Amino acid sequence: MKNLLTIAGSDSCGGAGIQADLKTFSALGAYGMSVITAVTAQNTRGVFSVRDLDTDIVRDQIDCLFEDIRIDAVKIGMVSNVDIIKTIGERLSHHGATRIVVDPVMVSKSGCHLLNPQAEAELVRVLFPLAAVVTPNLFETGVITGKSIDSVDQMKQAAMEICDLGARAVVVKGGHLEGDAVDVVYDGREFHYVTSKRIETKNTHGTGCTYSSAIAVYLAKGYLLLDAVRMAKSYITGAIEHALDIGQGAGPTGHFYDLYQKAGVSYE
Repeated sequence: MKNLLTIAGSDSCGGAGIQADLKTFSALGAYGMSVITAVTAQNTRGVFSVRDLDTDIVRDQIDCLFEDIRIDAVKIGMVSNVDIIKTIGERLSHHGATRIVVDPVMVSKSGCHLLNPQAEAELVRVLFPLAAVVTPNLFETGVITGKSIDSVDQMKQAAMEICDLGARAVVVKGGHLEGDAVDVVYDGREFHYVTSKRIETKNTHGTGCTYSSAIAVYLAKGYLLLDAVRMAKSYITGAIEHALDIGQGAGPTGHFYDLYQKAGVSYE
């Protein structure tokens, strides 16, 4: 079994953040561990407040895990201030962490900005060069490049620009475009397109966290990047198709949909 580490914020309603990451790791047959960077108060309707942890506890969480357990891949999600970003970068470099997937969580679906501009710049400077792949959605891609992204051609151009910022590979997620959900995968040399049918649902809370975590699992299992993205895309499409209609807003994806079906749980 592969051991996966998520470094991210905690989502109190369980649909995104470390909760989504740990569910994804388990669903795909990996053992999950977590380093919590922040605690959020959120539900299916939005993010209401964020409390960052201090850098000492973030550092200690990372160090104690790497000093005891083999870690096969790392997924980095919400890291909301400059000091935490610096601490993560320094400790991962110190421990020689590999197969790092950076999901640059910058804006929530409800429009809440989770990073200030200084932290956004530090995330790019410190964490992108450590990443095997960076997985921004269209909004995050726009923040990183300073451009509005609304076509596949613009996604391709943005992917090249993000690689120029230090990332070895990029998956620009096109889920917010019209039509089929097309993601652009760029490895610094070639472009590939990973497409799935669009699922018409409002219940997409945590899809970005889940997708990037699935990529990390498949990289840990030894798959090449493009294969890892394709398999992760298949998983997240199924999880969206079986999303949970809970709460009054955007419900979470169904991480354990196959297990729930075996248990006789109805999605109706």
